[in-house]
Amino acid sequence: MKNKVTVAVIPEPRAAVELREVEEPELERDSALLSVELSEVCGTDVHLQQGRLAGVPYPLVPGHVSVGRLEKVRGRVLDVEGRAFREGDRVTFLDVHRTCNACWQCLVAKSTTRCPARKVYGITYGLRDGLAGGWAEKIYLKPATRLLRLDDVDTELFMAGGCALPTALHAVERAGVSLGATVLVLGSGPVGLSAIAFALMSGALKVICTGAPDSRLEAARAVGAAATLNVETHSTEARAAWVSGNTAGRGADVVIEATGSPAAVVEAMRYARDAGVVVVVGQYTDHGEVAFNPHLDLNQKHLDVRGCWGSDFSHFYRGAALMSDPARSAPWSRLRLERYSLARAGDALAAVASGEVVKALIDPRM
Repeated sequence: MKNKVTVAVIPEPRAAVELREVEEPELERDSALLSVELSEVCGTDVHLQQGRLAGVPYPLVPGHVSVGRLEKVRGRVLDVEGRAFREGDRVTFLDVHRTCNACWQCLVAKSTTRCPARKVYGITYGLRDGLAGGWAEKIYLKPATRLLRLDDVDTELFMAGGCALPTALHAVERAGVSLGATVLVLGSGPVGLSAIAFALMSGALKVICTGAPDSRLEAARAVGAAATLNVETHSTEARAAWVSGNTAGRGADVVIEATGSPAAVVEAMRYARDAGVVVVVGQYTDHGEVAFNPHLDLNQKHLDVRGCWGSDFSHFYRGAALMSDPARSAPWSRLRLERYSLARAGDALAAVASGEVVKALIDPRM
């Protein structure tokens, strides 16, 4: 008789999360079974529950960033240095799977995050694809999944970064933050918080942040923001004046939009200095259109506006490596984490959606 595995499932858009039991799978050659210790609840999971992402194969087990121990390994599962993983190893894994490294996007454009073969655990793999999400007692790691050892990284510290860690690293990399730069981060969610820390690590002299609620702005200051402003209690005009006052009247050298609000993209352009850089990383879901003045907001300012879609293995690898360094990982150690059982996954989603918590984690062992 096969073992049963308890999972938390979003059965369809706008439906409540429910618990189910599924059979433990037979492992293919060069695959593994991960016993989950912690899995993240992030804004993407809220969008999945609300039905805001296209092409999602419901019913779905969410959770695209997880940490655990390898319970079973079949065949050879190797790291990027060619070393074999063993049962009992504590690992995490890249949620992006099946990037082909053979198509035009991968080989010519060098944009693997736009590979048409790309699949993502907990997002574009559904329950029909097996145990492919982290809100579960176990995850089936399919052949060719990229694993990372976490021997020298505290589990909670790594999860404090979570999926925002490689995404924010990619955004700051796209921004090309210069030594001594002033950086403005719009959004105080997990991506914004990690962007603050990485901007400072990259040489920014000062990072300021707008967002909400106050508890998340407190977290922004904890990770290094020199000044914060609550967008819920200040008008557009007041926000513009605040940015001007914190940037010697010029605007920020770099603005990173990490809000998810289309209007924030226009604000990002207006808050940047002439010949500054704007990176848009918060528009992961379609929240509609927004108008701007191409002459005044973009061209006359001689702006460099860059999109940033997801992350790849290099960002994931480097982010995990930074978490192993006590000094560089210190900002994330100051973030408050809230644990929820599988049975309370719906409560975790609600807390993330409201901004009540900075970071929510599912602990299947609770």
